[in-house]
Amino acid sequence: MTTQTAAEADECPVVGTLEDVLAALGDPVRLEMVRRMWGAGGPKPCGQLYAGVSKSTASHHFKVLREAGIVRTARINGKVHQELRKAELEAAFGPVLESVVRAANR
Repeated sequence: MTTQTAAEADECPVVGTLEDVLAALGDPVRLEMVRRMWGAGGPKPCGQLYAGVSKSTASHHFKVLREAGIVRTARINGKVHQELRKAELEAAFGPVLESVVRAANR
């Protein structure tokens, strides 16, 4: 069993600016991806994070989230997972992400 931590798999040293983060979350597909990761507590398989879009479209959305510093990618047992950078985002912006996710759940 090969397990690689998210930090080892995809180094994202910096969370993007607040503008980058909010722009990335402005798309309903990406916001839903983040909402699904919110309570996960760790990496989650990519396939569990989206519905209604093609795999290539989902890959594009994951790339936008990664470039904004919202998620990091991990390969666990040969499968790609995404992990929300919750602690880093909260350190950078306080409860902004939580507020956005809670508003999306309404």
